[in-house]
Parts: sequence; structure tokens; C-alpha cells
Amino acid sequence: METVEMNSVSLKRPRSEDDVANADEIKRQKISEKPKTGNDSGQSVETVTEQPDKSLLEDTKNEIVPNEESEEQEDEELEDSDEDADPESFADMMKHGLTESDVGITKFVSSHKGFSGILKERYSDFVVHEIGKDGRVSHLDDFSVPVDDEDPSEETFTVLSDEDKQRLEELQLLKNKETSVAIEVIEDTKEKRTVIHQAVKSLFPGLETKTEDRDGKKYIIAYHAAGKKALANPRKHSWPKSRGSYCHFVLYKENKDTMDAINVLSKFLRVKPNIFSYMGTKDKRAITVQEIAVLRITAQRLAHLNKCLMNFKLGNFSYKNHPLKLGELQGNHFTVVLRNITGTDDQIEQAMHSLREIGFINYYGMQRFGTTAVPTYQIGRAILQNNWNEVMDLILKPRPGAEKGYLVKCREEWAKTKDPAAALKKLPVKRCVEGQLLRGLLKYGMKNIISAFGIIPRNNRLMYIHSYQSYVWNNMVSKRIEEYGLRAVPGDLTLKGATAVHIEEGDVDNYTIHDVVMPLPGFDVIYPKHKIGEAYKEMLVADNLDINNMRHKIRDYSLSGAYRKIIIRPQNVNWEVVAYDDPRIPLFTTDLDKLEGKPLPVLPTDGKFRALKMEFSLPPSTYATMAIREVLKMDTSIKNQTQLNTTWLR
Repeated sequence: METVEMNSVSLKRPRSEDDVANADEIKRQKISEKPKTGNDSGQSVETVTEQPDKSLLEDTKNEIVPNEESEEQEDEELEDSDEDADPESFADMMKHGLTESDVGITKFVSSHKGFSGILKERYSDFVVHEIGKDGRVSHLDDFSVPVDDEDPSEETFTVLSDEDKQRLEELQLLKNKETSVAIEVIEDTKEKRTVIHQAVKSLFPGLETKTEDRDGKKYIIAYHAAGKKALANPRKHSWPKSRGSYCHFVLYKENKDTMDAINVLSKFLRVKPNIFSYMGTKDKRAITVQEIAVLRITAQRLAHLNKCLMNFKLGNFSYKNHPLKLGELQGNHFTVVLRNITGTDDQIEQAMHSLREIGFINYYGMQRFGTTAVPTYQIGRAILQNNWNEVMDLILKPRPGAEKGYLVKCREEWAKTKDPAAALKKLPVKRCVEGQLLRGLLKYGMKNIISAFGIIPRNNRLMYIHSYQSYVWNNMVSKRIEEYGLRAVPGDLTLKGATAVHIEEGDVDNYTIHDVVMPLPGFDVIYPKHKIGEAYKEMLVADNLDINNMRHKIRDYSLSGAYRKIIIRPQNVNWEVVAYDDPRIPLFTTDLDKLEGKPLPVLPTDGKFRALKMEFSLPPSTYATMAIREVLKMDTSIKNQTQLNTTWLR
């Protein structure tokens, strides 16, 4: 399973008053230029906003349920209203957040002197291209649609009026008591009736059509073929046998995470999100390019979305007989711009050579542990301890730090009344973890917290215990490097195929630090034979856990463990320093820029600012922010950076 970091981090020293004033002006421009939310009629839309702490999830199934659409729209509006908080108040709140040392991130491998720079001043400064299992890097470079005689005509997408589409969608989603929708055929020809039949069946899966005469007029009648079972299921009998069942395409997205993007696509296609598959989730605050597969949706229909959606482009279509599977990728290729760097040319050369030759410590990044005063690993630890009152309290109790206003009110009500119904009334956004737990407590009662907690989607629940494993791993790796440095030593672990074995005294010269792995705690792993093996036991004992009994009475929460390399050496490392004057000008061209024929940005030879453009490839489940941390030698936590710079540019 892969993770690509999702936090925007400003790695810089305090700004002057002029800089702050200019930043505020840029921010005001961003707010005033924000596009208005549209609807399903084909207008340009900004449809899904970032949800708190979603960056912690690696592959959350976050389906849109038809009867929750109004709630979902309300959630979006409420979250959007808090999108641009006052920078100083945000920085003040983040004083309660975590720093790297809080989660065991304390060591570096390189000896160069660190310097400062701005990471993700613009989301377009961070570009991610997925690397498939065949080693091919995903690029959006072709908008053409495969020619297929079975595809409906272009008129299919325009023959229905907005009113017809609204009525058909309500019928499809069973939103009213109507059992059918009648569409009058204004220009009655066989060809026109055929197009309407095709339009209804292709745009609204699960509906069937027939022609009827009523008062001398022809009507197309749409109805459910098999009641609720037909809802949004791809039509098997309408898909040509010669065509692969899955349409694979490249998704180019800007400033959206993968699940949000799939929810938007499914909403516009009027299908369930679970017919999409992908190899890994990608960052929100970035431009990302990845492969997606969807079951029995034509390339023609997908390409039509390019006319409707902002921040997305779909292309490189092909039909195949298989979906995509999570984790079936070699990794990701990153193109990153660090702006306004302070390092000398020598410092930069030393830092980048070290990154290429030695690498960086493979820590789990800060987004793994949450952004508030209650870290996710603490909740994970309480789950493993079987302390369900503590789990409930940690999720629902008031906490200092950056949170939405409605969450603060909900927590205050909970602390005052311990009444799930009263707390829920303060929480208009019901999809968050707090809302799901409160609904569970309302359903199962305060004495059955385990069942109440089980209402939260499985991936969200497992996120907490995985966070605890990551917390232990980070701390143990820091101890390992403190104790033994950057060399393999007897008692270390290495992998022979998929099996971990200890490095023996006589073989130690055959290994380097790049061969060494360390375990995430679990019932199916072994531990180092030197001091660090004991350190694992001591850490878990301090947390009232038994390292020899990591099975939980609830099977979902039993940890089998895994192994992770302690040092990662990025591949395909390249870099250059460029000068620039305007912080709003992009410093390289994207796939979309190239398709649209946009020229390379013209940069001055001697600009006011300097930027480091760097490229590198990483395997799955590694964090690019940890590679950048090694280059800059700076704490990447939001808490640390907002203390350095109280102007938080989103």
C-alpha cells in the first residue's frame, strides 16, 4: 500500500512586514478568484473540498451514498467556509500540534549544513507521476478516444434537457415515489427515438426504456429494470464482448486527492465509486498523474467529462480485461520546487549528492500522525490496549489546536453532557469520524463502544493502529542509528526474498545499511538480536502492551507486523537551481501545459529569488517530505513551520 504525503509545509524563516503584506494580498486574490460551485448540468465546478486529516488515510473507501447527497452538499459548503482561516490564528492553534521529535523523527544521515526553502508555496510546485509495475511513468499526453463502432453518437450527450436529466437522476437514485419518467419526443423520427433510448441507458445505468403512444404523441418511458438492485450497476448486456471490460485512463488532477476525485467522477457519471480501481492514492496539494480503471464505462463518456470538470483531465484511454490493484506499482516520480532557498551552491550540491548516494531515513512522515493535539497513534494504542473508554474519550474530548468551529462546539457539548444526540446536533458535518462514532453511540449505547466504533469505515479504524506501529518504528529506527550508525551490524535484520533473517557476525561485511530492515510490531515478525530488540519490548511494556501477544480479541485489530527498510536511496535524482522574480510564476511545464502548447516559463538569469528544482523516484509507502527534510535539515511539522512563519499560505 502506498502513501504520498498530503500536507502543505512552509519550510522557511520569518518574513519581513513587506513579505507578509504581499502574501495577504495574494491570499485575498486567491479567495476572490475562487470558482463558484456548480451542478451536474455540465457547468465548470469545484466540487469536493478537503476533509480534516484525510491525509492520514492511504486508501479510504469513501463512497457517495445516493440518499446522503443533500448532507454531502451541506458538508462541502461548511468545510469550504472554513477553508481560508486567518493565518495568525491558525499558527497560534498549531502551537498545540506535533513536532518531528514527538513521533521519533530525530536523526539525519548527511553531514552537510542545512538551509531553508519554501515547500508547496504553490500546489503546482509539487508534481507526482505514478510509476506502474512495468516501470512505465504515467503521463497525460493523449486526449484521443479509441475508435469503437459500438459507441453512441455525440448527440447522446446533448439530446436530453437539464430538466429531463434531473428527473431521470431522481428516478435512478430512487429519490421519489415515481416509478417511471416520460420524455416527449418532439421531433418524432426513429433516429431521434433511438438516440434518446441510448442516452437514457448509457447516462443512467440501471434504467430501461420503451416507446409509448399517448394522445397521439410519442414518449420514451424510462423505468427501473430490477428495482433497487439495478441502481447504478453497469449494464452487462450492453457491453460488446470484444471490448475489455475495464476502461483504463490517466487521471491528471490539481489540488484534489484521489478519493475526492473518484467521488466527483462517480457523481458526474451517476455510478457508484466502487467501480473505480487504482494502484495508490495521491496527494491533494499537488499536481498528480496516475492510472485509473473503471468497469464498463466507455472512453467516449469519460472524455466528455473533460468539458465539464475543473482541476481534472482524463486521457490515454484503453480497454483491458482487468482492474487495477492497490500496491501494484513501482512507486512515484516527484518533481519538486523549493522556493526562496538560502543555501549556497556548495551546500545544495552536498545535500543533493548525499541524497543520491546515501539517501534518507525512511521515517513515516508527519501526516501519518494527525495535525491536532490528540495524535492518531494515541488512539491506536488505546485500541490495542482494549481500552474503549479511552478510545471514545480521545476521539470526542475537547482539544486545543486547529479544528473546524463546528467540531469545537460538538466536543464542548460532549464534554458537558456526554449525550451523543446533543453532540450530534452541534455537528452539521456527519461524515467525519466524530459524527460516525456519535451515531454509533446513539445506535448501540454507551455500554457498547466497540460496536459504536465499528460504524467508522474499516480503513479509518485501521489507520489508528497503523499510526501506532509507525510511531514505534520511527522511535526504534532513531535508536538504532544513534546506537550503531550507518553500517550493518551483527543482529540486524535483512530480507531474503520475503523472509527476514538476522545478520551474523561472519557475514556482516556482505551487507550495508541499505540492506537493513526493521520490523513494525506484530505477531508474525522477528526482532533484532542486539539492544534494539530489547528496546522494542521496553517501549511496548511502557505502553501496557505485550510484544509477544499482538493478537487482539477483535480480529481486525490484530497486528501481524511487517518489515521496512531503514534507509531509502532515491532513484533518478536530478536537480538545478533557477532564479526567478515572481513567486506566482510556475517554474516548469506540466503534462497539461505541454498538451495545450504552453511555452516554457521565461526565467531571468539574475532574479530576486532562487529556487531548487529537484526530481527523484521513490518506492511505494515512502514519504517525499522525509527526503526533502534530509536536504533542508529542517523540521517538516506544521507546528514548527507555522512558528517560523505566521503567514500560512494555503
